[in-house]
Amino acid sequence: MTAILDQSDLTDRAARLVEAAKRAGADAADAVCVRGISLSVEVRLGKIEETGRAEGDDFTLRAFVGRRSASVSANVVADPAELAERAVAMARVAPEDPYTGLADQDRLAQSFPDLDVLDATIPSAAEMTAMALEVEDAARAVGGVSNSGGASAGWSLGGLVLATSHGFTGSYLTSRFSLSASAIAGTGTGMERDYESEVKVHRGDLSDPATIGRKAGERAVRRLNPTMLPTGRGTVVYDPRVATSLVGAIAGAANGASVARKTSFIRDKMGEQIFARGIRITDDPMRPRGLASRPFDGEGVAPEAFDLITDGVLQRWFLDSATARELGLVTNGHASRGGGNPSPGSTNLTLLPGTQSPEDMVAAIGEGLYVTEMIGHGANLVTGDYSRGAAGFAIRGGKLAEAVSEITVAGNLRDMFLNLTPANDLVYRFSVNAPTVAVEGMTIAGR
Repeated sequence: MTAILDQSDLTDRAARLVEAAKRAGADAADAVCVRGISLSVEVRLGKIEETGRAEGDDFTLRAFVGRRSASVSANVVADPAELAERAVAMARVAPEDPYTGLADQDRLAQSFPDLDVLDATIPSAAEMTAMALEVEDAARAVGGVSNSGGASAGWSLGGLVLATSHGFTGSYLTSRFSLSASAIAGTGTGMERDYESEVKVHRGDLSDPATIGRKAGERAVRRLNPTMLPTGRGTVVYDPRVATSLVGAIAGAANGASVARKTSFIRDKMGEQIFARGIRITDDPMRPRGLASRPFDGEGVAPEAFDLITDGVLQRWFLDSATARELGLVTNGHASRGGGNPSPGSTNLTLLPGTQSPEDMVAAIGEGLYVTEMIGHGANLVTGDYSRGAAGFAIRGGKLAEAVSEITVAGNLRDMFLNLTPANDLVYRFSVNAPTVAVEGMTIAGR
């Protein structure tokens, strides 16, 4: 166990890669190692379908020669000099990029706060199997459930080691524990499927497996005998499971790389009202036990927590160093890094709750659509056009009524954001979180 959690050898190898790049003629360099270890068990109908374990340490060396750069990746670094010479040779013939380069030294993290993102518990395959079977048993025990779509339990460790030629060295490890179940209700052509899942940094924060399985079964049964709604315009209420997709859309549009490429429909909206007053969306890379928390970003920069939206007004872009330079700004520590070059992105992104309960929100709407599942990826972040398949429940008389499916909801994100209202039921479950939200003035296409 200690060997798995110890990243000192990876840190030493990353530093040696950087030194080798400098000796090979690089003006600057950085080396990153991404550690990934995972164990998963999938079961169906009380039997194990698959057990998998994966381990890997992937190195990437990035070398800079003037304003030219190149990256070379390897699973095992047997000869740092050989990898470094290849990276430098590639960089010398790469096209010039006026914005490339390491992060500015004054932006680098000087200390690494404990964000409580590592649970050192390493479960066995037998433990994972028992949890998956318990989840599935609970789902199958719900009255009306006729079959199982399977259940799974998973554990993983993800680590990042970064060394740069201008003096930064850092590493961190994060853990993940997950449980999920898929249940099928009904028979023949009337079968319906639904699911429940959880992912937590700490094993002890997971809900009881029986609770997760029971939710999956109950959701599947509720979806039996769906009808179609008539085509028209109305208010669409997004369950928290799918409301996160709207928050993800604004994150994609506020990505500095998209703004720089002029492929974002809000690229000229900085400082303007793009949501209704009172709406606040935050991004916090430093949230304790957050699924996307980290003590430094993919360039070694100290990450910043900030409001993306304050009182409905757009405040910031997500930036890495190169994108910030292109936009005439300064990085805010949101560089993501796997292999290759950093790219900007969100971390723990949250739409803050409103004051109204979901029940009161539905009651006030009277007639509309409550969506629990979205189909397809129909959000165009260049134009804002939005059209997605949906399933859920009709809202009649201020209450959830019959199940509905084969529905399309459409609009434009510009209008949708301005007409969005959050409820008060926010729960932090994933790296993108949202409460129930209502969006007025949507086109609902059915029969």
